[in-house]
Amino acid sequence: MSTPTVLVTFDPRGSASVIRDALSADATVRFLDDLPEADGPDAVANADYLLCFSPTHDLTDEEFARLHGDQTLQTGSAGVDHIPFEGLPDGIRVLNNAGAHAEPMAEHVLALYLALAKRLPIEHRNLRDGEFNQFEPNRWVDGSVCGIFGFGSIGQATARLLKPLGVEVHGINRSGEADEPTAFLGTPDDLERVLERCDGLVVTAPLTEETRGRIGREELELMADDAFLINVGRGEIVDQEALYEHLTDHPEFQAGIDAWWTEPLSDGEFALDYPLLDLPNVLGSPHSAAQVPDLNEIRLRHAAENVRRAIESTPENVVDPERGY
Repeated sequence: MSTPTVLVTFDPRGSASVIRDALSADATVRFLDDLPEADGPDAVANADYLLCFSPTHDLTDEEFARLHGDQTLQTGSAGVDHIPFEGLPDGIRVLNNAGAHAEPMAEHVLALYLALAKRLPIEHRNLRDGEFNQFEPNRWVDGSVCGIFGFGSIGQATARLLKPLGVEVHGINRSGEADEPTAFLGTPDDLERVLERCDGLVVTAPLTEETRGRIGREELELMADDAFLINVGRGEIVDQEALYEHLTDHPEFQAGIDAWWTEPLSDGEFALDYPLLDLPNVLGSPHSAAQVPDLNEIRLRHAAENVRRAIESTPENVVDPERGY
């Protein structure tokens, strides 16, 4: 049996050794950036496995056209809503990088959960405006109920941080099954039940046709007037207009937003259709939940190890193109 070839289609930014260490014993590793431009199309065609961030971004049109159905494409990202499945050849297998960012993102959720439970955005704004509301009560974290919409690797890592603080976790995912114990675990059909119970809702679901706009007016109205929403998944899962109106109409409701609707990386700019950041009950961060100092090495090692598992015929995170994750 010949040694398989893995082609890395992006600049690993000084972390090439991480990929080589994970794969050199099982495969021949090549880097597209190291090859003459004229050799790119043949290198793509001859690769058994491709490690990429986005095939349409990493590859030229000529290189993209040389992809074929006998290949496996491993992404460096957990989300695959940027992958043009309709343009990929039949039979090509796509693996995502779910789990690579779980722990740093869970820490970010924890920070937002504590800040919103303790009303820090609201009272910071009040202090700035000269209001000293010393006796305004905030929420107990111990005993609060957190709903997690998208109970995959990030959701479960979040649960592991929240539960020692006394938070009761109610999870929602496609299968209704997970390794992490919860007070309740259901499918998307149970979302309304969770919304009615939770003090805080954390959105970590992937963006698919099923989840796009899933949190809208009706869902927000099911939540308590002083509940809060945290979104570290994708902005489009939450209806922006509905969220803005709900925050305006319910000033005790809060939102912690890390994933936005129009972002520089995907859209070339940061823009909002509604002035969410002018509201005192919104706390934002620039889609930076995963940005810890060693992030690049973490995600490259995670992706490369999954390629190794694929070579051994047991990969994780095989994407269903019909579902989009």
